[in-house]
Amino acid sequence: MFTPDQQRAAHELARVCKPGGKIGLANWTPESFIGQVFKTIGQYIPPAPGMKSPALWGTRARLEELFDGRARSIHTTSRDFTFRYRSPAHFMDVFRTYYGPMNKAFAALEGERQEAFIRDLTMLIESRNRSGDATLVLPSEYLEIVVERS
Repeated sequence: MFTPDQQRAAHELARVCKPGGKIGLANWTPESFIGQVFKTIGQYIPPAPGMKSPALWGTRARLEELFDGRARSIHTTSRDFTFRYRSPAHFMDVFRTYYGPMNKAFAALEGERQEAFIRDLTMLIESRNRSGDATLVLPSEYLEIVVERS
């Protein structure tokens, strides 16, 4: 998902997989919570030139494009991963410290821009929290993918 050259990465995955072999992937969808985190980060920090959203790997259309001519079949199943944390603030602390894209965003932002970023992330988290109490129970869709090499 986080490769600077998505097409090259897909070609390499197909190259090292024998004909009839399978490539397994699990990628966040653009509409998922994490896909929306990527979008929020992109509103504050522009991607490097030529970089495409990692969440594109979570769309069937992009997968067909990436593996065009190299896949006998592409099977996708939508699934949810549920984040569970003591609180939304706990989630934010963990992701700010350990999740690369968010860690880099926080490191690049200061002052009012960082405060606005925190507000936007907090609103996103709160809008998707399903706990009903002070904890965090937050589903995020991902696409389970099996590419069969042609």
